[in-house]
Amino acid sequence: MKPDSRQLGGFCALAALMIITRFGHFGTAWSPPDASWAVLYLAGFYFGREWRWALPTLLAAAIAVDFMVIRDFGVSSHCVTLAYVFMVPAYALLWLGGMWMRRAYRHDSADAARWAASLGISASLCFFLTNASFYWLGGRIPDPTLGGWWQNFAQWYPGFIVAPFLYTGIVAVLHAALAGRARPRIEADAG
Repeated sequence: MKPDSRQLGGFCALAALMIITRFGHFGTAWSPPDASWAVLYLAGFYFGREWRWALPTLLAAAIAVDFMVIRDFGVSSHCVTLAYVFMVPAYALLWLGGMWMRRAYRHDSADAARWAASLGISASLCFFLTNASFYWLGGRIPDPTLGGWWQNFAQWYPGFIVAPFLYTGIVAVLHAALAGRARPRIEADAG
């Protein structure tokens, strides 16, 4: 199915958000935190059926930005190891979380709980996969141990989970406001 101009505009907005924030996971005083995880989740929600082109496009954009900021802007390549390939299935988990939420979306007050659960689970699984693969396969930890991995996991987990909730929360509020404005217009057109 070919996207219409409104869908394409929404997709480009999500891609742009990922591209302009993908310079550091947690942001700085001058830049916002990385929105990549939120973008993948939201793209799964809004473009789940278009996964054949939308998911590979976002993955390619993420890789291209990583390559560019390492090559041209002096960002550390510390995280680019053998474990980097696990980004693909990890990001697919975020996409699937968004797709599930789209199917479970009912336009009611329980949507907030479903959103929190689906984002929490998919972001946690994404973090587990990226963190565990980096720790155990990345070659950056001299003597990996289960206790060391758990300490690493617990140290980094909160920082990686907060940003997706912030970004998707903002989009959820905007979505609810726009859906609320559209509903009376649709009912008026039908009456």
